[in-house]
Amino acid sequence: MSVDIDTKFVLQLDWNLLRTFLVIAEEQSITLAAHRLLRGQPSVSLALKRLEIELGCRLADRGHGTFRLTAAGRRLYTECSDMFGGVGQLPEAVREAVNEISGEIQILLASHVVTPLLDDQLKALSRDHPNIRFSIRIDTSARVIQAVRERHASFGICLVNRKFPDVDFDLLYREFFGFFCGPSHPLFGRENLNMSDLHDHAAVSFDTEDINDALRPVALLRSKWGLDYDVVGRSSQLEEVRRMIECGLGIGSLPIHVTERDVASGRLWRLPPYADPPEVDIYLVTNPAKRLNRAEELMIGRLKRVIADTPLAERTYKTAF
Repeated sequence: MSVDIDTKFVLQLDWNLLRTFLVIAEEQSITLAAHRLLRGQPSVSLALKRLEIELGCRLADRGHGTFRLTAAGRRLYTECSDMFGGVGQLPEAVREAVNEISGEIQILLASHVVTPLLDDQLKALSRDHPNIRFSIRIDTSARVIQAVRERHASFGICLVNRKFPDVDFDLLYREFFGFFCGPSHPLFGRENLNMSDLHDHAAVSFDTEDINDALRPVALLRSKWGLDYDVVGRSSQLEEVRRMIECGLGIGSLPIHVTERDVASGRLWRLPPYADPPEVDIYLVTNPAKRLNRAEELMIGRLKRVIADTPLAERTYKTAF
């Protein structure tokens, strides 16, 4: 295989010659360059001659106390300055590469997890570490916890009915559920209602609205006021429960802070109880036995710091608009 002249030059060149020439050009003197390089003057002069032979041209006019770079010498000096300037940046570039965080974060959420506490961290990590990739999946709270226990997810955010000893549960935020109806419902637009007015109306609910499940507080209120006798629709997804309520299938419960825009736009109507609605805690669920990549460590660490640094009152969403 043939090798062209330029490639042969690169392969055979002694790069120390370029470094020596750079110092000679900067000092404009063989003698001063030798002092700076802690080498003898003959050695530095020989290095310059060797480089000129390699390149096939004269790089400097010297003699009788004068030193002046030729046109070729000035061009080579510019190229060497750029090259060695880039080499000087290598340690910083390597450190930046080492500090760059990448990897995939697999997040499992219950369907009604709506909080800036999570959104702010997603924004920050995406901005600061563009090589991080995110995978977000919605599932029931029970399956979210199961996936975290089995180490299939980086972490989960969901309601919690039962706390297992092999995973950690950190209270991320507290929300309140209210009852709502859609525009076609007979109670829509009516004010000053009481709980008895909701009796005998059909209902829609989350699958977890059971006294033995995650939405126990809501289920207890339903049971107390007889709102659980005629359930015409169920879903584990917030969007589908909201859809059924809006379409007039029945009365349903939703997180109050999530419905603010829908109420303001006339798509939903808030029903009693107006005071002391059921409260539900949403947890960050992590598995200390899971081996985390750096991206997962960073994300979980940030969420835990937010929890530790933010009083619960500031992580509790309002009960009224």
